[in-house]
Amino acid sequence: MRPNRRLAGVLLATIALLGGGAPIPAAGADPVPGEPIVISAFELGYAPLAIEVPAPGSYRFILRNDGAVIHDLTFADGTTTGTIEPGAASSPIEVLIPAEGTTFICSIPGHREGGMSGEVHVAGTGPAATPNPGGDHGGPGAVLPDPDPAAPAYLPFDAAAPALLTGTVHEIDLIVEEKPMTVAAGYVMDVWTFGGQVPGPTIRVKVGDTIRVHLKNPATNSLPHSVDFHASQVAWNDEMTSISPGEEKLYTWTADYAGVWMYHCGTAPALHHIANGMFGMVIVEPAEGLPPVDAEIALVQSEWYFDGQGKPAGLLDAAAAAPAPDWVVFNGVANQYADHPIAVPTGGRVRIFILDAGPSIDSSFHVVGTIFDTVIKEGVVLARGNTGGWGAQAVDLSPAQGAIVELTTSEDGLYPIVTHAFNFVGRGALGLIQAGDGDPLD
Repeated sequence: MRPNRRLAGVLLATIALLGGGAPIPAAGADPVPGEPIVISAFELGYAPLAIEVPAPGSYRFILRNDGAVIHDLTFADGTTTGTIEPGAASSPIEVLIPAEGTTFICSIPGHREGGMSGEVHVAGTGPAATPNPGGDHGGPGAVLPDPDPAAPAYLPFDAAAPALLTGTVHEIDLIVEEKPMTVAAGYVMDVWTFGGQVPGPTIRVKVGDTIRVHLKNPATNSLPHSVDFHASQVAWNDEMTSISPGEEKLYTWTADYAGVWMYHCGTAPALHHIANGMFGMVIVEPAEGLPPVDAEIALVQSEWYFDGQGKPAGLLDAAAAAPAPDWVVFNGVANQYADHPIAVPTGGRVRIFILDAGPSIDSSFHVVGTIFDTVIKEGVVLARGNTGGWGAQAVDLSPAQGAIVELTTSEDGLYPIVTHAFNFVGRGALGLIQAGDGDPLD
């Protein structure tokens, strides 16, 4: 899945003109006889990654560098554009495309490994599987089967944190739904959910509140399910027991401690139920509440282990001692906030509730271009305005740990959201906070 090119910032390129003042054709356009084929480079990827030519023969290629660092375009036979600076375009290079097709890479150290590789194939031969690039903050994506072009578009998940529930006693219906869900562009899994969504609904209360959860497992489902609220203090063999399709139960608990807490299905194997989407966030505020801010965001990091189109997560992959998820995501869908940046006011105070639902991968939560001046992690507080002026660059979270961080954006622009375990950024753990119009040069 190609990362959003806005990660390089506002594009530096002013499109170069070639011979006779003709503009460079659009990158990714179908080859036009007699015209050069244009490939766009960015961090760290090409557009397009796969090019089809009508027949073997000699073709001209141009590299346009729409990124913020140097790139090149080097073909398997050694033909290369040479190094191209940001905002510039190469002269056309002549490349002989054989009947079996060819490949191209960026030969700048680390760029191929980061995802800058693609291919040219001849019509009728079909492309080989192409790698998933990792973006400017990560390695390549997992090796996956080709996406299904008929897969439904994913549904963006609203990242805004919900408001505090009013009153002190809360009746909450939590309905289990087994359903198909697009987890990345072109990839559909048969997920298990709370409330028909992944992650499940965020529940926001305050210390001292009573929460009465009506867990319902409709008869249309095929599996038993349960729920375990980490913010509760109840017996495991009472409220947390499983219910079969067609059953329901009442899970009553009191919010005794503030924090960002996980809830999840605990039905055996719990690993599989969590890996297949059954988790969510509980925010418990102190009794006196949290101070107002200009924007609040709720993010849950989790993993997907793809086992084929329309299938549940692969339990054997999820259970591996060295887990290698196909996607690590925020709020259920790979790269969704790179495609749909989260808007905040420039200079405004932003509070982020972050939970690592796992089930297996740690998070090093970081927002590029910002410093957290407030961190509340598992009850440990780094307070704004502390003696010494201490701040934080990242928050380390193991599975089932949560935190609250606060920051301000210094100027209009784009601020990438990542886990600083960069090997997983290329697998979907990538988003953008957009301050103002997103353009620092306006």
